[in-house]
Amino acid sequence: MRLFGVTQRVLLTGRSGCGKTTLIKRVLNELPQRFGGFYTEEIRDHGARVGFKVVALEGGEAVFAHVDFTTPERVGKYGLDLTALEAVGVNAIHGAVQAQRPIVIDEIGPMEVRSVVFREAVNDALDSEHPVLATIFSRPLSFTDAVKSRPDVMLIEVRPNNRERLVSELSEKFRT
Repeated sequence: MRLFGVTQRVLLTGRSGCGKTTLIKRVLNELPQRFGGFYTEEIRDHGARVGFKVVALEGGEAVFAHVDFTTPERVGKYGLDLTALEAVGVNAIHGAVQAQRPIVIDEIGPMEVRSVVFREAVNDALDSEHPVLATIFSRPLSFTDAVKSRPDVMLIEVRPNNRERLVSELSEKFRT
């Protein structure tokens, strides 16, 4: 699980809807070891995206962004419930680090980085000795730019023409 002498830390980036989360789920299905952490899922109503929920790999989920939330923290049309993100997503990251498991963080994006606790958990995961597979916002944002510029991460752009190949390549990289 080491690449060029350092613990594996892979960041997947790409346009919205390019298949980053689907790629992570497929890689996890290919691997024998259990990962900790979380992924995000869209919430749709009559075909329209109305929110996002965070789903812990070890169980538990919570809606953390929704068009109907009337919270002071907002990104675009979504109100954010950062306590829900922290209760499920941040706890899942901490749990993976403590259990010494490889860590999934999906996603390090403009909604999630509004939480100081989330940013600290991301840094803790990346500073740990455990492999990390994460998705990260492609456009410029100070926190995500700092994460992408770390010398110990590998940044991979997910595109329709490389998604299939990446399933096997990433599975092989993270296989114990």
